[in-house]
Amino acid sequence: MSYFAAAVARVDGGWTAGEVSLRGVTDIEEVADRLRDVEPDADLSLLFVEADDTYLVVLRLDEGEDLRVFGSDSAFAEESRLGALLVGDLKTSVTGLEEVDEPRASSGDDDNEQPAVDPEADPVGDADLLADLGIPAQKLLALCAHEGSMPADVTAEICQVLGCVDEVEELREV
Repeated sequence: MSYFAAAVARVDGGWTAGEVSLRGVTDIEEVADRLRDVEPDADLSLLFVEADDTYLVVLRLDEGEDLRVFGSDSAFAEESRLGALLVGDLKTSVTGLEEVDEPRASSGDDDNEQPAVDPEADPVGDADLLADLGIPAQKLLALCAHEGSMPADVTAEICQVLGCVDEVEELREV
């Protein structure tokens, strides 16, 4: 399984970014430690883990504490050791899911309506982890579940809102 792991950390009102190796990690705390190492004095750190152009996991640390995790699909835990490590212990329900109405394409004919979201996706964790940054649970879930959307697209959308898209895109080019 291939993956891309990019960390962004907010310090003094700006963002720094760094690629994070998850090779050899044995538990979620070790992943959090590697995120902390990117910028130890950050007031906010985020780690975007994109796997096999299919799965996205977002981890958040506020002032190096209180790890919060969101995964785009619980199937990631079944697909790989890394997926099991990142989202395997998350509850099958998503925080904030009760507030989300699944968007549907409107064609006027119920028999021909196609979902605008991937019906197979089963997001897990804390979908509200970016709400205070301008991405409420409903928007995050819609971004992740939009059919044809790649994890890199979702990361780019999130980073665009946060103001750190250039920093993450530079990591992809290396």
